[in-house]
Amino acid sequence: MSDALLRAKIGAARASGALSRLAGRGGTSLPGKVLLRLQPDAITRLSRRLERGSAVISATNGKTTTAAMAASILEGSGATLVHNRAGANMAGGVAATLMDAARSRRRLTGDTGLFEVDEFWLDGVVPQLRPRVLLLANLFRDQLDRYGELETIADRWADLVGRIPETHLVLNADDPLVADLGRHRDGDGNALAGPGVTYFGVEDPSAARDGLQHASDSTTCRRCGADYVYDLVYLGHLGHYHCDSCGARRPTPGLSARDVVLDGVRGARFRLVAPEGDVAITLPLPGLYNVYNALAAAALTRALGATLPEVAAGLASVGAAFGRAETVTIAGRETTLMLVKNPAGANEVLHTLALEPGEHDLLAVLNDNIADGRDVSWVWDADFEVLAPQVRRATCSGTRAAEMALRLKYAGVPTDRITVVGDLSKGLDAAVAGGSGRLFALPTYTAMLALREELVHRGVTGSSFG
Repeated sequence: MSDALLRAKIGAARASGALSRLAGRGGTSLPGKVLLRLQPDAITRLSRRLERGSAVISATNGKTTTAAMAASILEGSGATLVHNRAGANMAGGVAATLMDAARSRRRLTGDTGLFEVDEFWLDGVVPQLRPRVLLLANLFRDQLDRYGELETIADRWADLVGRIPETHLVLNADDPLVADLGRHRDGDGNALAGPGVTYFGVEDPSAARDGLQHASDSTTCRRCGADYVYDLVYLGHLGHYHCDSCGARRPTPGLSARDVVLDGVRGARFRLVAPEGDVAITLPLPGLYNVYNALAAAALTRALGATLPEVAAGLASVGAAFGRAETVTIAGRETTLMLVKNPAGANEVLHTLALEPGEHDLLAVLNDNIADGRDVSWVWDADFEVLAPQVRRATCSGTRAAEMALRLKYAGVPTDRITVVGDLSKGLDAAVAGGSGRLFALPTYTAMLALREELVHRGVTGSSFG
């Protein structure tokens, strides 16, 4: 097929997006979906134009933040990115991103692709992109009514990894399901680190929890089915583990975080240790979960050629993606937005808030739309109890506002401190007007998108809506 015909199809797809936006229906992924209908191999054809190839990021938690961190590092090192910053991470979104960067004469506006890809779409998109590096950061229980159990995705990822031997893998050593993807068996059946694999992990016993949390997901050996023995637990099922039955154990990470310091909602610090040395990292984003995101971004960008100083500079200057620890001012009141969408992610947000002294005002927005997962029973696996003693006032909103209020009640928040306002706009007004000091908004995924639309409607400025 000629380039002229491909350009014509790109033009038609762009026109569909423009019409969608004029109709008020958005259009982030629609042009890409149209292009893929017109040209099914469009991702393959366009991604080949990236002079320095591409990198792909997937995970249950932290894809968007990790991608933002990687983008900050790569741009600081001189790369010009083609990046799905808006978070449209299925095939249509990736196609739309490449299409937006397409210019005449077979050129793109960037030289390096950086794509976050939904964990369930990964095995369909990666073979088309053929990235230089694939980062697989974690697998947590999420949207079981859409994705099924973790092993379903792990099996798909394992099959994918076997089909892309030329792609360098960056894997979380602390996640048993993910780490296992980088291993192969020798003649004696021993687990060995495979070629073309970089592991990252936390090496700081002081950052560990007392034991596995109730919501921990992957705690059995994928090889023999026996329970893992955990020597250290950091986050959910992430930690240092081994199997007494078959001898499988956590790989030794080539890139690690040591001397971790968590500064509440203000940020985090750690020492990044690599084979050639170490460097101090200062993160403007909070929580151990962002230490993991930073480690993942560091490992990915180093596989693309970034130096330790470039990694440190990029991580220090990264901004929060919308809804991920970003602070905006609403009616004169500082409001920090912290996405919660599954037990593991919610627990890290709750533990981070619990590090902040004093009492807190919350706006908890629980939705049960398709993109959230219809089943919201996961809120009963999240440890709201750790924050309950510090809740001064909680406004519950969203399609399942009453369920959120009930969860907070049973977590120990007195009922006279809980207000239910189902409508998000009215709930936001009530939460902002109901107290002083910083407000913490805890929205689920579609609630975060609705909150973004509400803030745009209100003309809130200084927000990063990417």
